[in-house]
Amino acid sequence: MEAETLALAQEMDFSLWALFARATLIVKLVMGMLVFASFWAWAIIIQKTISYRAARSEAAAFDRAFWSGEPLDGLFEETGPTPDGRSERIFAAGMVEWRRSHRNDGGLIAGAQARIDRSMDVAIAKEAEDLQKGLPVLATVGSTAPFVGLFGTVWGIMHAFISIAEQQNTNLAVVAPGIAEALLATGLGLLAAIPAVIFYNKLSADSDRILAGYEAFADEFATILSRQLDS
Repeated sequence: MEAETLALAQEMDFSLWALFARATLIVKLVMGMLVFASFWAWAIIIQKTISYRAARSEAAAFDRAFWSGEPLDGLFEETGPTPDGRSERIFAAGMVEWRRSHRNDGGLIAGAQARIDRSMDVAIAKEAEDLQKGLPVLATVGSTAPFVGLFGTVWGIMHAFISIAEQQNTNLAVVAPGIAEALLATGLGLLAAIPAVIFYNKLSADSDRILAGYEAFADEFATILSRQLDS
């Protein structure tokens, strides 16, 4: 009897596709959701990695140009009021408000320093929103995917036990396929969650460092303009 059971078990296909094909509709839906979530998470990870690398490169290039000794008005003429770079947009926001704060007679409108600071703060907030877009998706996938997979596993095991009860047979050939199909859902949940959690933490830290650089630049730029206001 044992030899016959082992022979039946060996004849079964335990490939991933076969396990998916034999699963119940609910478990298939769970697996499909987890695979989709995994691809979505990896798309965000790749896109953000490229975006943050470009932001760091652009910030370094603009920092060199800013501290090269070129007059601020000349640098602003090169970048324009609507530049493409993130650091340039923060600089442009401050310069636009700086120019708007001058009266026709050359004097400055009262409260210019506060308006310049607010303009750059708004620009930094917009850049922060763009930099962090998509990170909540990684957090959601990382926190919920294991539980979604666990739900699929519980449902699959429940269905496996129902099948055992209906067939009144506890042979390995009857039990193993249902358990394997159920555990596949948990495996997919972990496969989606682990990279999402790791890269969420990494990308969040990278975003914070980039934004800290923008804030430091805004403070330095505001200090330079403050000196010109005082003089």
